[in-house]
Amino acid sequence: MVVTVGERSRLRSVHSDSAIRLTAWVHGHVQGVGFRWWTRSRALELGLVGSASNLRDGRVEIIAEGDRPACEALLVTLRSGHSPGRVDRVTERWSEATGTLTSFIER
Repeated sequence: MVVTVGERSRLRSVHSDSAIRLTAWVHGHVQGVGFRWWTRSRALELGLVGSASNLRDGRVEIIAEGDRPACEALLVTLRSGHSPGRVDRVTERWSEATGTLTSFIER
């Protein structure tokens, strides 16, 4: 895998001591409407790594690692009402970053 200078800088910041992990569960009509793709785009714009996954109960689970302000901005964006579908509620959990993630993927 070739890593560009910009990508190397982003990875360095994501794996720094200041990195944090946000796990968010999005409730509402968020499956089958492009929500995971939209979330991935917002996360990449913020320099975050992680994933967006559909859960069997209809929620989408978001895992994002990076600087706390970027994770907080993603959380605000998830709750903004400007996403595909309909978000009824977002619950979150904060923890230490694992540092093992290298990109943001949809599952």
